[in-house]
Amino acid sequence: MKQKPNMNFWGLWNLSFGFFGVQIAYALQSANISRIFATLGADPHSLSFFWILPPLMGIIVQPLVGKYSDRTWCKWGRRIPYLFLGAAVAVAVMCLLPNAGSLQLDSTTLVWGGMTAVMLFGLLMLMLLDTSINMAMQPFKMLVGDMVNEEQKKKAYSIQSFLCNAGSVVGFMFPFLFTWLGISNTAPEGVVPDSVIWSFYIGAAILILCVIYTTIKVREWNPEEYNEYNGIERETNEEKKSEPGMLTLLLKAPTAFWSIGLVQFFCWASFLFMWTYTNGTVAANAFDTPISGGELDVTSDAYQVAGNWVGILYAVQALGSVVWATIIPRIKSTKMGYSLSLVLGGVGFVSMAFVSDPYLLFVSFILIGCAWAATLAYPFTLLTNALEGKGHMGTYLGLFNGTICLPQIVAAILGGMILKALPLAENGASNQPMMMVIAGILLIAGAASVFAIKAK
Repeated sequence: MKQKPNMNFWGLWNLSFGFFGVQIAYALQSANISRIFATLGADPHSLSFFWILPPLMGIIVQPLVGKYSDRTWCKWGRRIPYLFLGAAVAVAVMCLLPNAGSLQLDSTTLVWGGMTAVMLFGLLMLMLLDTSINMAMQPFKMLVGDMVNEEQKKKAYSIQSFLCNAGSVVGFMFPFLFTWLGISNTAPEGVVPDSVIWSFYIGAAILILCVIYTTIKVREWNPEEYNEYNGIERETNEEKKSEPGMLTLLLKAPTAFWSIGLVQFFCWASFLFMWTYTNGTVAANAFDTPISGGELDVTSDAYQVAGNWVGILYAVQALGSVVWATIIPRIKSTKMGYSLSLVLGGVGFVSMAFVSDPYLLFVSFILIGCAWAATLAYPFTLLTNALEGKGHMGTYLGLFNGTICLPQIVAAILGGMILKALPLAENGASNQPMMMVIAGILLIAGAASVFAIKAK
């Protein structure tokens, strides 16, 4: 097998730079979806069901992107065509989703499954947004797996992690920043505030510019070069026809695939609860949001201010993740570093349920950032090293995305049921803060599962 050449810093940077824009879109979705659907009239006990679509799209789209990009060769490259198509669709949807409440749709009459036409339109846009973000996100991981040698892979994923967190900080802070600049942070009932709408507009513009930069700067290897550098013999037509399917490859996946996947299950279920219930937790605990009809008043100024503050807290989490990512490589034991990070995140989640000071929540989210850094840094590095020289890298990475998506689907299905089973808070509102305690317990369970991983 021909040795993959070393790349200079800017070569590694260009390979992942578009991830900055993709992550801004992902951050805007993560921080604002519960806020948007609550504004459109969704019941808090049903919020988790709206979060089923993003991971469901991921578990369908990412393996397909991996499978077909493994077999795609054209003048624009192998992975980049999927990256550009996904980004283009995401840009269009980001301009439509936050405007769901402003369109001339029936916003009061239930039309299907307890949802209004406005919520159904928002749900359709969310499905398209997450499909396109998944399509744009996965190729960046594959490009590193394809073109970076094992010696530099850790550095490449570190750069990708930095760009991921930097994009998150920008996306999370947009609503707060635009409110500070004087853009309205409140709106009529059922309408999303302008501060959120403009956040999506600017995020869409940055996304497409970053992706264009990557497509211009990165030249993927042709089939012959790729096969030489990855130790893959050229296939005959007969071999291509008998190429193993995704199920066969899944059954032949290395042990590392499954042991890392177990940890992933606990981690991503925990983060799904964070994205779903942080808005309600912060609004109830730290901003004294008034109660209307037994639930938080989503039309109140306090709720919308809390929504902006959640963006700041997520930005603090991302910054904490960047700092912690520079520390964990110094921990000699990989398993110890991974496990410790998840325990710290679990403590951060549990503390959220009891902290009423908005600024003290910074500590909670710095600790959560430690878990987020580990979740970004360890799994793909361990897995791609285990897959080196096996071929079908894109398909395996797409299938591995199931260990991210499946736990979120399970958590989204169970979230509303768990919330209903919890006792009401003292003020008679649903007890969303206790969902953070459950998220913390899940992360600690993931920390214990780290020691089952068998990978170099």
